[in-house]
Amino acid sequence: MGNCLYPVKPSTSMEKNISQFTFEDFWNYSYEENDSYQSLEDLEMLDSAAPCHSCSLLDDSSLPFFILASVLGVLMSVALLFALLRPLFHWQLCPGRPLLTQLTVGSALFSIVVPILAPGLNSAHSTILCHVGSWVWYSSAFAQALVIGSHACLGPKLGASQIPGLTLGLTVGIWGVAALLGLPITLASDSLCPLVSRRGVGVLQSIHSVICFAIFAVLPLCLLGVKGLKKALGRGPGPWVNILWIWFIFWWPHGVVLGSDYLVRSRVLLLTTCLAQKVLDLMVHLAEAMAIVHCMATPLLLALYCHQATRTSLPSMSLSARGSSHLDPFGSKC
Repeated sequence: MGNCLYPVKPSTSMEKNISQFTFEDFWNYSYEENDSYQSLEDLEMLDSAAPCHSCSLLDDSSLPFFILASVLGVLMSVALLFALLRPLFHWQLCPGRPLLTQLTVGSALFSIVVPILAPGLNSAHSTILCHVGSWVWYSSAFAQALVIGSHACLGPKLGASQIPGLTLGLTVGIWGVAALLGLPITLASDSLCPLVSRRGVGVLQSIHSVICFAIFAVLPLCLLGVKGLKKALGRGPGPWVNILWIWFIFWWPHGVVLGSDYLVRSRVLLLTTCLAQKVLDLMVHLAEAMAIVHCMATPLLLALYCHQATRTSLPSMSLSARGSSHLDPFGSKC
């Protein structure tokens, strides 16, 4: 990962302006007119004019982290897809295979585009490839969040039954919405590939920040609120809460920090100290690192979910098989 011992250097133009102010204006003001320092206010003015240097956690040195996360994510997702589509052991009994397949595909797509948006490969990046990579990056994440949310909301109503027409329509609708939600950051004017550099106050960046905050931060909180409210009022089952919700742990900080960063850049929320800005920049990088880690954790999470669901479904099937053995082909008892 990045080395915070060596802060990010300011731009050339900023260095030039600060150096000119320091050695020309301040020298003339201090020694030609007053011959001495009147107070410490002039030094404080220089400190406020200097840029706030934040350390870069995800820089060129973090390229091995991106490559490792991509390779492991792709391999684990492909292995899980093979187990789901070509059942081994009792995987064919795993309920909700369409759900797990969608989440696995989303994780695999995310893992594939991780190196495209990694710092350290700027010379190999093209503008079109960067735009496509950022679109797949966020569209796959939005699709996974919406799939988990729809499963939590519709699970209590549909139960374990699978309606092919409804499942297909819901799948197409979720991925279509996710593809549309990923367009703002794709069409943003900033064509730099490292995703952490796509921070601005433009219209498209604003829409993207709102979308990320709503899906990654507000959605899981709303589901938990509805679950607790229905349980308190005793009005039927609320949204299903299962192990798949751990997925939001990897993306919830990203939504919160990205929304906070936009408020700061749009000057809605003012940071009075340089330390606060440094902390926010560090949190942005940490949140993105957690989002990248999700491509390795999601296949393990889905495998654990399927293992638990399969263990609970096997006893019920064995009981139903025993009951049917006492019936003849016409349904009469022997």
